[in-house]
Amino acid sequence: MARTGQQFLDRLRLNPPHLYIDGQRVEDATTHPATRNIAHSLAGLYDLQHDPRYRDVLTFEEGGERHATAFMVPRTKEDLRRIGEAHRLRANYSLGTLGRAPDYMNTNVMAAGIASAYFDQCESSGEPGSGRNFSENMRRYFEYVRDHDLCLTHALTNPQVNRSKQASELPDPYIAMGIVEETEAGVIVRGARMLATLPIADEILIFPSTVIKENGDRSRYAIGFGLPTNTKGLYFQCREPFDLGRDVEDHPLSSRFDEQDAFVIFDDVLVPWERVFLMYDMTLANQAYARTDAVLHMAYQVVNQKVSKTEAFLGLAQSIVDTVGSGQFQHVQSKVSEIIVTLEIMKALRVAAVEGAQLNAYGVMTPARGPLDAARNYYPAIYPRLNEIIQLLGASGIIMMPSRADREGPLGAFIEKHLQATNASAEERLKLFRLAWDLTLSSFGARQNLYEKHFFGDPIRMHSALYEVYDKKPYVQRIREFIHQPQPNQSKTVAAD
Repeated sequence: MARTGQQFLDRLRLNPPHLYIDGQRVEDATTHPATRNIAHSLAGLYDLQHDPRYRDVLTFEEGGERHATAFMVPRTKEDLRRIGEAHRLRANYSLGTLGRAPDYMNTNVMAAGIASAYFDQCESSGEPGSGRNFSENMRRYFEYVRDHDLCLTHALTNPQVNRSKQASELPDPYIAMGIVEETEAGVIVRGARMLATLPIADEILIFPSTVIKENGDRSRYAIGFGLPTNTKGLYFQCREPFDLGRDVEDHPLSSRFDEQDAFVIFDDVLVPWERVFLMYDMTLANQAYARTDAVLHMAYQVVNQKVSKTEAFLGLAQSIVDTVGSGQFQHVQSKVSEIIVTLEIMKALRVAAVEGAQLNAYGVMTPARGPLDAARNYYPAIYPRLNEIIQLLGASGIIMMPSRADREGPLGAFIEKHLQATNASAEERLKLFRLAWDLTLSSFGARQNLYEKHFFGDPIRMHSALYEVYDKKPYVQRIREFIHQPQPNQSKTVAAD
């Protein structure tokens, strides 16, 4: 059940998603210059599941079959710790730069699948056994994705045409993806969604957006479903690639982990009834992530991934310091210590999320929301500073970086002499500084920076959401009790003295 890298590549080759890059269709994502490296990197990630060193962390056994740990239904805090370690180990593979590695969406379908009864509240849900029962559809979809160890992408937001208008008020009501009509076979949808990261996935999950704002209780834009990425009429228009086909030594991250981003076009796509999870109901749609607790399990994966990424920043920063011999300077020590503080804060929030976990209404051990919300608001704000620290520590060394071809060219001897470091040869130093550049300054690094700022949405809205959901009453009550507590009789006290 837990598939290999070759099985992932074979399925991608046989069922190619409708990808468009630089004005052309990508016929085979396993060989196209812009996608072949990320495809094979993902294959390597799947192969880790079968490595004897990691098999018992990255997979679990159930019903005589082994599944990826991200599909594991946590019933205890120890289960959560095991799942978290699997998240972190997978993130280590890319130094945390794969923001939408398969385990991210897998946790989503796990939580929604176990909480499938939530979707049966929708008025459009049919009777059990009818093929149109949304609860059954959601549960079966989870089992299908788990049993085939599929990789999912998703797209949440509408195109940025006019943010002051509702989707139905735009020049065309189907700029945003919405329901066109119901048929005997399923639902026809038309329009577009942003932003599908990792479009070479097996399937796309269109889960109800959390920001539907329409007049009334019903909306054509409130819908949830899952489809193969090669479905007729479903297209992915990708951004310009960051993988330029350069040597992996010169581009150690972008040449392997450019997961691509795309906006998704639905050209009258048929969604079979058995793949529909929710329709029309705005209230159910807007609360789906929260009420199924999918958002908390996804956030837990994110926190573990950010811990891994911050560990990479710390290792990179200290490696630069060691290489150029700058560790004796207090301002350098202060900068590295900032990363250490960030790492320990994220680790502490991860521990707090597990220690405060409770069984939800569906019997799933669910991480505590408070620490996860804190992490989701803290990390986007601190990430640019992590970038800056690497740039400050590397300084001009991150700019003056001859390529591997340069080192092997006519001026190679001069490069080896003049670009060596206190504790490293020119080759070793340049490999390290190339990594620093690709993580923080290249087009790949710039995308990472922007991506982290908006990983879970607009930072202001994130703060506003935190303000709305966080229980502040006990702390307000403490202040009220303090200011209204009886004061000691000062005169008696003085007389007694």
